[in-house]
Amino acid sequence: MSFYKEHYDVIVIGGALAGLSSALMLADKGKDVLVLERHNLPGGIATSFVRGGIEIEATLHEMMSIGPKGNRLKVGKFLEDMGVDIDWLKVPEAYHASLPGLEVTLHPGFEKFASEVNEAVPGTYDKVLGLLNLCHTVFDSVNELSIHHMGKAKMLIKHEAFVKTAGYSAQEVIDSFGLPQKAVDLMAPYWIYVGSSLKELPFTIYAVLMADYIGYGSYIPRNFSHEMSLKMAERAEEMGVQIEYRQHVEKILVKDGRVYGVRTERGDEIHSDYVISAAYPNKVYTSMIEPLSEVPANAIKMVNGRRLSLTAFSVVMILDKTADELNIRDYSCFRGDTMDTSKLYDELSGLGPYHYITAICHNRCNPDVTPEGTCSLSITTLPRVDGWKKVTADEYDSVKHRIAGELIDYMSAYYGLNLRDHILEIVIETPVTVSHYTGMWNGCIYGYSHSMKDHIVARLQTADKEKFIEGLEFAGAHQISGNGMGPAVTNGRKAAKNVLDDMKRKEEAGK
Repeated sequence: MSFYKEHYDVIVIGGALAGLSSALMLADKGKDVLVLERHNLPGGIATSFVRGGIEIEATLHEMMSIGPKGNRLKVGKFLEDMGVDIDWLKVPEAYHASLPGLEVTLHPGFEKFASEVNEAVPGTYDKVLGLLNLCHTVFDSVNELSIHHMGKAKMLIKHEAFVKTAGYSAQEVIDSFGLPQKAVDLMAPYWIYVGSSLKELPFTIYAVLMADYIGYGSYIPRNFSHEMSLKMAERAEEMGVQIEYRQHVEKILVKDGRVYGVRTERGDEIHSDYVISAAYPNKVYTSMIEPLSEVPANAIKMVNGRRLSLTAFSVVMILDKTADELNIRDYSCFRGDTMDTSKLYDELSGLGPYHYITAICHNRCNPDVTPEGTCSLSITTLPRVDGWKKVTADEYDSVKHRIAGELIDYMSAYYGLNLRDHILEIVIETPVTVSHYTGMWNGCIYGYSHSMKDHIVARLQTADKEKFIEGLEFAGAHQISGNGMGPAVTNGRKAAKNVLDDMKRKEEAGK
C-alpha cells in the first residue's frame, strides 16, 4: 500500500499558520489536501519550547485581527468558522513607550488612546482622534477590497479616503495633521512590526496596523502560539487533510508551464494539479522548480526587484522573581533612544548596537504562564538581513553573545537592576536560528518590505501578472497581506481562494 495517494487536489508545502489556513479552507470546500512539513511539528515560528521544565513562548508578541468574542475580526472569525477553538487572552495595553522625554502607557480604543496622548502632549486630542478615524476608514476599505473588486468610478465614490491616501507615505499623511513631534513619536512605535521607516511605509499599511491594534486591541493564546498551530493541524486532520511531518519538499514539478506535483527529499513523487508553497519565491524560482527551464525570466526579475524585510533577534529569559519585584510594569514596552525611524531603519542593517527594541512580559497578560515566583521576559530587535548575511561561522557565537549582552544591559538600565543576576533560563534566537528551524529565506520573518517603491496597492493590481506558473500559489509572510501571524493566516486563505477560483473557472469552461 502506497504511503501517499496517487493524486491530490492540492499539495501544501509547509505546515505553519499560512499553510494550515490554506488546508483548512480547502478542506472546508471538500478538496483532497496533502500538507508536507519539513519539521517534526506544525507551526513554523508559531511554536514554544521547554527549558528547565518550563514551557516558553518562542516568538509571539501579540496577534492582530482577532477581536472580542461575539465580535471577532477576520482572523478570529475564520478560525472559529473552521472549528478551531483557541482560548484568547486580551493584551491589557497597546504598549508602553519609553522614548526620549516620554514615558507613556497607551491603551486600545481610539478615544482612550487619543486621551492618553493628549495627557502627554496637551492639545492633540482632536488631531490624534482624526488620524485614527482616518486609519479606520482605510482599514474598512482594505478589508472590503480584499474580497470585492470594483471599478474605478465605484471605488472613488465608496472608498474616497483609501484612494486619496494610497499614494502617500505614513509620514506624509501624519504630517498633514500638524501634530507636535512628541505626539508623532507616541504614534510611531509599531513601525518596526512592518519593517519600513515612516517615510518609506505606505500609509495604507500604517492605517491597517493602527486601526486593528488600537481600535480593537491585540490577543495572545493562553497556551502559547503553538496552541494555534496544533489546534489548526488537529482540526485539519479531522476535516480529512493528510499532514506528513519530516517531509522536506525538494522540487516542484512543472511541465508546459503548469505544476503537476512535487518530489520530496526521500524521493517520493506526489502528483497534484495545484501546489501552495510557504517557501519564499526566491528559493522556489532559483532552486525548487524542476526543470529550471520552466521558470520565466520575469519571475527572477520579480524576486530580484523585491527588498527583503526584517528578521529577528530575541533574548528570551525566565527570571527568578515576579514582574512586580523586577519593576517590569507593562506587557509590551517599546524603548528607543530616538524615534527617527529612518535612522533606526538604517541602524538595523548592521550588527548592533541596536537602539530600538521591544520587551514583552507575558505574565502581564497571563499571570500563570510561568511558575509562581518567576516571570518571563523577551527582548527583541528586528534587524534587516543585510548584516547577518555577512556573519561567518567562526564569528557567529561571539556576535550572538555580544548582541544578547547589549540587549540585556539596555533593559537592565531601564528597570534599574541587573537582569543577569536573575536569569534562571535563557535562549538566544538569531536570524540563523529562524533560518535553520523554519527554512525562511535568509531568516527573513517579514517577507518583502512594503515601501513607496513597492506599494501594497500596486501589488494588488499586479498579482495576476505575478502568477508565473499555472497552478502554483504562495502562502506566507512574503505574500500581499504582509508579515506577522495574523497576516500569515490571511495570506493562506488568499492562496486557497485563488486555487478554488481557478478550479471553478476550469469547471465552468468544461461544461
